[in-house]
Amino acid sequence: MLNDPLFIVAAIASLGVLVILMIGIAGFAKGGEFNRKHANRLMRYRIYAQAGAVLLILLFVFLRGGG
Repeated sequence: MLNDPLFIVAAIASLGVLVILMIGIAGFAKGGEFNRKHANRLMRYRIYAQAGAVLLILLFVFLRGGG
């Protein structure tokens, strides 16, 4: 499975979602100007990235015959 390019792309997309989420949570915890400026944008990016990651995972499962 680690040699499958689609799996690697889906894993990278999932890690991207995690990074965006962590930046958003850190900004929320810190508060201040960064949170006021970027909180909504970061969460919007997270939703887009998460939708892409879910689609890639579903595509991987569909193409590899897992369900």
